[in-house]
Amino acid sequence: MKTPRYPSLYQINTRVWLTELSRGLGRPATLDDIPDDELDRLAGLGLDWIWFLSVWQTGPGARQVSRNHSEWRREFAETLPDLREEDIGGSGFAITDYTVHQELGGDAALARLRERLCKRGLKLMLDFVPNHMGLGHSWVEDHPDYFIAGTEQDLASAPQNFTRVKLQAGDRILAYGRDPYFSGWPDTLQLNYANPELQAAMRAELLRVAGQCDGVRCDMAMLVLPEVFERTWGQRAPLFWPATTESIRQQHPDFVFMAEVYWDLEWTLQQQGFDYTYDKRLYDRLRDGHVEPLRDHFRAGLDYQDKLARFLENHDEPRAAATFGPELHPAAAVITFLSPGLRFFHQGQFDGRRKRISPHLVRGPDEPVDVSLKSFYEKLLAVLRSPVVRDGEWQLLSCTPGWEGNASHDGVLVFAWHGPKSEALVVAVNYTSHASQCHVQLPYPTLAGMKWLLQDQLRDASYAWHGDDLVGKGLFLDMPAWQACVYTLTAHP
Repeated sequence: MKTPRYPSLYQINTRVWLTELSRGLGRPATLDDIPDDELDRLAGLGLDWIWFLSVWQTGPGARQVSRNHSEWRREFAETLPDLREEDIGGSGFAITDYTVHQELGGDAALARLRERLCKRGLKLMLDFVPNHMGLGHSWVEDHPDYFIAGTEQDLASAPQNFTRVKLQAGDRILAYGRDPYFSGWPDTLQLNYANPELQAAMRAELLRVAGQCDGVRCDMAMLVLPEVFERTWGQRAPLFWPATTESIRQQHPDFVFMAEVYWDLEWTLQQQGFDYTYDKRLYDRLRDGHVEPLRDHFRAGLDYQDKLARFLENHDEPRAAATFGPELHPAAAVITFLSPGLRFFHQGQFDGRRKRISPHLVRGPDEPVDVSLKSFYEKLLAVLRSPVVRDGEWQLLSCTPGWEGNASHDGVLVFAWHGPKSEALVVAVNYTSHASQCHVQLPYPTLAGMKWLLQDQLRDASYAWHGDDLVGKGLFLDMPAWQACVYTLTAHP
């Protein structure tokens, strides 16, 4: 099955979903219990990738840290006012073995799930955590040199970043996994990328993972870049990603790498073999609500934009429905998901869920469905199933004043999509709190000499325009605050 140029990905919180299924089954659910009709539903939405979060084996040590960490528990209690100890399963990123968690059914259950996904044209994405391992990983005992070592002085001066680990060969002081701007994660231990043997071992782990899925989302992928690693740990590490991505593709040519990445290092990781990199910059600019930085963002070359993963929420970010508000949310979604790149959705987003669920939790709160938002996403997903936005050509258009002296056109973003069979789509969003007017010249000379019907796919509205005007002075838009429109163009008798 041909992969579209601009696919869609859906992230599922695996442990939380299985907890919900367990209620109905009256027993613990595994990956085998995920219903076929739910997979059919996901395929019917037009999705291409399903990312199952937190399937790997974790251990009791990390789980106990999660349950005892007072700051984390406050967050958990905000999400679940009726919080119970068994709701805290420990972070899915404190991995002790890259085998599927025994409580989820093990590797065999994942293989069967992957086969069921494949029958529906869906690809499987899983986690890979390059920066650290969970407490209790076998390497701690067998290969302590794979981890960053500390001294008694380090432990005394920075107990938030170091811990004493009891080993058969004697105690060691090891570093918690961390990034350079925050204290360590006390349920993990930091891998030492300055050690070539560790790099080879992680490459072997990733190769094993690549045999179980179609792609990986690499957690905090920029932390193992030589310059970042040196800034964090004072040691220069050899490059890891270029040789790693190349070696994996030698055995799995179509394998896909997606990087969680920040600090304007997206292009760097794209050049080191990543197919997609998080577009946190777009998310931040949408949240800030200023149009000109958004317009500048979309002026980047398509060689860069095509490899960006566009999102409005994920397991790390607050829920979109709680962040953007009922008027702003649809406008931000149209900009995000009708731009080029990977369309990245999160479980619960379509229903308007408002509470973020920590990756430490295995149960989520019961929340009502936002009927209005659900209806909007149904319409948006119908647009995203169209070939014109899956395989077409995208273009940022310029807006001119609706009339002399009217500067409100600066608040409008307009995209054009042109499909492989001459389909055309015009996306317009007034991303401001006031009404805006503008003209937009459409880049389709073949429109001239005919009448055209513009039909808004997000609401029941259509307009007839002569092609000479559309390619001449331009389409006139008079848009209320935060309005988003998606117009198809069809010949008008």
